[in-house]
Amino acid sequence: MANINTLIERYVLPAALKIAGQKHILSVRDGIILNMPFMLIGSFFLIFAYLPFPSYANFMGDLFGAAWRDKLLYPVKATYDIMAIISSFGIAYRLAEKYRGLDPLSTGAVSLVAFLLTIPQHTLFAPVVGAEAMMVKGVLPMNFIGSQGLFVAILIALLSTEIYRFVHNRDLVITMPEGVPPAVAKSFLSLVPGFCVLAVVLALRLIVEATPFGDINTMIATIIGIPMHHIGGTLPGMIFSVVLIGLLWTLGLHGDAIVLVFIQPIWLSNMSENLTAFQNNQPIPHIITQQFYDLWIAPGGTGALLGLVIFMLIRSRSAQMKQLGRIAAPGCLFNISEPMVFGIPLVMNPYFFLPFILTPVVLVIVTYTAMATGLVTPPVGIALPFTTPIFISGYLATGGHISGTVIQVVNLAISMVIYYPFFRVWDKQKYREEQQHISTQAAQAQAEVNGKVTVG
Repeated sequence: MANINTLIERYVLPAALKIAGQKHILSVRDGIILNMPFMLIGSFFLIFAYLPFPSYANFMGDLFGAAWRDKLLYPVKATYDIMAIISSFGIAYRLAEKYRGLDPLSTGAVSLVAFLLTIPQHTLFAPVVGAEAMMVKGVLPMNFIGSQGLFVAILIALLSTEIYRFVHNRDLVITMPEGVPPAVAKSFLSLVPGFCVLAVVLALRLIVEATPFGDINTMIATIIGIPMHHIGGTLPGMIFSVVLIGLLWTLGLHGDAIVLVFIQPIWLSNMSENLTAFQNNQPIPHIITQQFYDLWIAPGGTGALLGLVIFMLIRSRSAQMKQLGRIAAPGCLFNISEPMVFGIPLVMNPYFFLPFILTPVVLVIVTYTAMATGLVTPPVGIALPFTTPIFISGYLATGGHISGTVIQVVNLAISMVIYYPFFRVWDKQKYREEQQHISTQAAQAQAEVNGKVTVG
C-alpha cells in the first residue's frame, strides 16, 4: 500500500495538481459546490420519503393521507431540481472572479439568462394517468433545469463568461458618467457584453433546433443513448454503462439520469422475468437487473462511495474531510451520493477520477462472476427501494439468501481497497492546506501583536 501511495504522489498528484489548478476547472468545481447545502437539505427529506420499511409507509399514509410522499418531496424538488440553474450562475461568478475587471455578479446573471435561453419553454403534460399527453407552453421543463441539464449549464457558463470578457476587455461597453450610483453603472456596463452573449447562444439554439434533436439537452442525451439499446443486459453492456455513468458524473452531468433512461427498460424487463421464474420455482434467467446495479454496484450511491465515507470518518487527518464524512454519511447509508459528489467535490476532480470509474467496473465483474458461477444467488426480481441500506438489501433481493449479503461485504471491502490510496493523498493535501492556513493566521496575529507593542 505504501508503494501505491508513493506512486500516486509521484506521478498522479503532479498531473492532478496541474489539471485542478486550471481556472476553468476550478471555476466549475467551485461553482457547483454552491449546490452542496441544498443537496444536503434535500437528501434528508429524500431519506425520510423512501425509508425501506412497509410499516413506515403505511403509518405515514394513515397519518397524512395517500399523497404524503409527494408532499415530503417538495423540498427535494426545490433543491435537486434547480441544480443546473444554481450552477450556471455560480460557475460564471467564480470564473469572473479570476479575471480582473469583470463584475462577478453581472457575469453570473448573464450566464443564468443565457442558460435559460437554451431551454425550450414547453413540455408534454398528461392531466391524468393514462390520458393523452398535451403540449403545454410557457413552462420550463424541470428535467432541463435540474441535474440532467448540468452539463449544458457548465458549457454555457464558461462560454458566456469568455464572450463577456472578450467584449468587456475591448471597452465595448456603455460607461455612465460620474455620480451615477455604482449598481446602476454596473448594470449598463453589462449591457453590450450581455447582448453579445445572448446573440451567440440564440444562434446555437437555432442551429440545434434545425436538426432532428430539437434542443441541446436532447441532442446530448440522444447521442449518448444510441448504443444503450443494443448492449442490453450483457456483462460488456453493464461495464460500458457504469463507465459512461462515471464519466458523465465527473464532467458534471447526471450520468444515472441520462444512461438509465435508455437501459433501465431492459433491466426492469429482466427483473420482471426473474420474479416470474422465482414465483414458479424456476431457475433465475437474468443476472443484470435494476437491483443488480442499485444494490451491489452502487453501495453508498453512484461510484460506490460508502467505503470512501468510512475512511473519511475514521482515518481523516483533515478536519474538512472528517466533517464532510459526518455530513454525507446518512445519505450514503441510504445510497444517496449527491452530498459526496458535490461536497468533495468529485465533479471535475482529477484526484478521484480513476477510482470513481474503476470501482464500479471491478464490482460489476466480481459480482457478475459470483452470480454466474452459482456462488451467489442472482436478484430474484423483488423490487426494493434504492435507499435500502447495504447488507439488508442483499439478503432481501436474493429472496432470503445470505450470499447476497456476503457479496455486498466483499464489494464494500473492494471499494475501500481501491479508494484508500487516493483518499490518503487527497486527505494529506487537505491537511497540509489547513496547517498552512493555521500558520498564516498565527503569523498574522503575531504580527498584529508585535505592531501594537511597538506602537505602545
